[in-house]
Amino acid sequence: MEQPFFSIRFPAEWAEQAAVLLTWPHCDTDWKPYLSEALSCFVSIAKEILKREKLIIVCQSIGEVKQALEKADYSRIIFREIRSNDTWARDHGPLSIFVNDAPYLLDFTFNGWGLKFPANYDNQITRRLYESEVFSPETVYQSMLHVVLEGGSIESDGEGTILTTCRCLLSENRNDYKSRKEIADYLSMIFGAKRTLWLNHGYLAGDDTDSHIDTLARFCNPETIAYVHCTDPSDEHFEELSLMEAELCKFKTLSGKPYRLIPLPMAAPVYFEGGRLPATYANFLIINGAVLLPFYNSPLDEIAKQRLQEVFPEREIIGIDCLPLIKQHGSLHCVTMQMPAGYINV
Repeated sequence: MEQPFFSIRFPAEWAEQAAVLLTWPHCDTDWKPYLSEALSCFVSIAKEILKREKLIIVCQSIGEVKQALEKADYSRIIFREIRSNDTWARDHGPLSIFVNDAPYLLDFTFNGWGLKFPANYDNQITRRLYESEVFSPETVYQSMLHVVLEGGSIESDGEGTILTTCRCLLSENRNDYKSRKEIADYLSMIFGAKRTLWLNHGYLAGDDTDSHIDTLARFCNPETIAYVHCTDPSDEHFEELSLMEAELCKFKTLSGKPYRLIPLPMAAPVYFEGGRLPATYANFLIINGAVLLPFYNSPLDEIAKQRLQEVFPEREIIGIDCLPLIKQHGSLHCVTMQMPAGYINV
């Protein structure tokens, strides 16, 4: 008997979006000592997104979020009161694919980046969002809880290429040391990937994620990758990021051409409580008509903005002060998860 043919598409971030998911900070998270700073950053992100598309906000109290957002257009916000451990929607939120053009919501296990942090509530958010009828009736919920996979650990070019890092996907306390081939085969089966590009090198001091790809190198279109570029030999990242750059130079597009590589400046060092924080310009978010870029109160902010403007001439590049976010070792992309067009019910 012939097997049914399935066409699976894993949209790139620049594909048309219906909404972006945010999980709102609250006083029962690690944000408590500087909650007002974190809220200010979330408000800035939310207001820029609302100019261009809808928001889904997971929160403890709808009233508190409305107070923080003041005169926002609440008709463009889908609120759901769902308990959370933290705010990293990129990693506890759903991953979205289309199977024969039908939207599928993939709910992988989030285990606090390899059992580093509690995630018992965060790991229920995707299912509870689905049960609360946020998504369109055509959306199929698919539990993938037998596999640990975080959204920040993989990049899709929308055409069948996935970019990732060995440090994360092969790390302990995630998936029992599965081999590269086993993981690549799995990504091919679930996401319709034609191939997986693996980076062996690259890291940021203070990073809790075991080198998520969204802190290091990002697809901007199927032929272009923006990446963190370190030019200071005295910086602790210089050797690893130079080796990563060399790997990127060897990668080829699906048509066999070298990628256009866009070097983003290594962010100026930021320290907090005696340790260096993982500030990175690679942690930008592509939304409808714009790119939200983390800023760190540095002259390098404008350089990063100019570099991305060259890649996204049709989109507005908007800087968001993310110094509060990196106090918890993440940045702008880490607290967001885009939902492609066709997924939202309300």
